[in-house]
Amino acid sequence: MLKLIFYIFVFILLNQNTFANDEYFLTLRNDKVNLRQGPSFDYPIKLFYKKKFLPVLVQEKFENFRKIRDHENNTGWIHISQLSKKKAALIINDEELLFSSPSVYSRPSVILKRGRLCKIKKCKNDWCKVTVENFEGWIKKGSLWGLL
Repeated sequence: MLKLIFYIFVFILLNQNTFANDEYFLTLRNDKVNLRQGPSFDYPIKLFYKKKFLPVLVQEKFENFRKIRDHENNTGWIHISQLSKKKAALIINDEELLFSSPSVYSRPSVILKRGRLCKIKKCKNDWCKVTVENFEGWIKKGSLWGLL
């Protein structure tokens, strides 16, 4: 009987860890997206997002709504129709170099400030190829927050 209780306890602990790791990134589909206080159109709007492709971390699901957290730790609910799987990320360091190839020994092309939105073209190893306005180049993955 004691073994059975032990196995049930271990099973519950293992399942809690798997549910805790269900967070994933998506991006905003439109230039204007409402963040609501609850998972329904009946709940009031907390704030407006005005940046297309802004990455958000999905934490929970309820019907057609997703509870998200943004890069400033704002949380709330967004309808799934306002979210996209397009790859984008934000620069999290104060000043980050964009390189011409995936190496710190390659030619740097531009300095990116913290909070700059980058569209991700592809990632390999520790580097991602990004476009930022008229610039294209490689940046370290550790400098990015978002859907890679």
